[in-house]
Amino acid sequence: MQSPLPVRDGVNATRLRLPDEGPWDTAMDYMMHRWGHIDPQGIEDRFDAGEIVGEGGIPLDRATRLEDHTFIWYYRTLPPETRLPVELSILHQDNHILVVDKPHFLPTTPGGTYIQESALVRLRNQLNLPDLIPMHRLDRMTAGLLLLSTNPETRGKYQVLFEKRQVQKEYECVSAAEPAAGYPAVDFPVVVRNRMTKSRSYLLAEVIDGEPNAETRIELLKTYDAGTSASGPARRGLYRLEPHSGKTHQLRVHMASLGLGIVNDAFYPDLLDKAPDDYTRPLQLLARGIRFVDPITKEPVEYRSRLQLSEAPA
Repeated sequence: MQSPLPVRDGVNATRLRLPDEGPWDTAMDYMMHRWGHIDPQGIEDRFDAGEIVGEGGIPLDRATRLEDHTFIWYYRTLPPETRLPVELSILHQDNHILVVDKPHFLPTTPGGTYIQESALVRLRNQLNLPDLIPMHRLDRMTAGLLLLSTNPETRGKYQVLFEKRQVQKEYECVSAAEPAAGYPAVDFPVVVRNRMTKSRSYLLAEVIDGEPNAETRIELLKTYDAGTSASGPARRGLYRLEPHSGKTHQLRVHMASLGLGIVNDAFYPDLLDKAPDDYTRPLQLLARGIRFVDPITKEPVEYRSRLQLSEAPA
């Protein structure tokens, strides 16, 4: 549903669905029920100023009945954010798409504690493109290629490519050269197929029994020495990952399932205690390449990341 309020400071207005019934007479009564314990005066001021609108952009006031609107829109009051010490790089821009290199630690879209400090909001503000929309997502901890639509009129043509899996993605990661103790040896290249779902645990995905819905081709590109640890010389591997589906944390889960958890992964195979971001130890996972037939030019195109994993061989 199209918002009647424009993007402001790179951020979309928030949409709220009002309940069909309940012990509330007005829309303001309901908002007070939801958030009155946080900022009751602020809610009253917004209604008085006409800053909360319904369908068609009609301003609401304190007396607007609950049943008058199904959805209402308003701008959230955003807390100040400390700028993350990472930067985006623009690789390609035309009348339809924008291709950027997203750094580690920067989320793709606003959420949680990161609103202004997201790739989408940064780019909207930097390029004055309020209609900018990402065509896919990268985890906050994953770096590399991100494709965004700049033109609402042609956006659907690119969305169809992703929906029909007509976009080929290539990733790189760094892990151990050999599986961890207790895991069988792997004959590369290997294809991992299983059924994944969001876990009940916070932010995790897990493998369950059932028809596979996630598939990744994994190839070992090279092995190399990565220094010496207490247990002796460390051997690392640089891997190419080609996902044929797009489940949350799919590549991280599939590598961990082989006993080859990605270097600096705080979630898989073991969930570590939450700690502040360590910018010297980024997750060693990079979206390296993306290929597809451009729906506008009908020509095959390929974009390649210019970033390098910090623990990959030179």
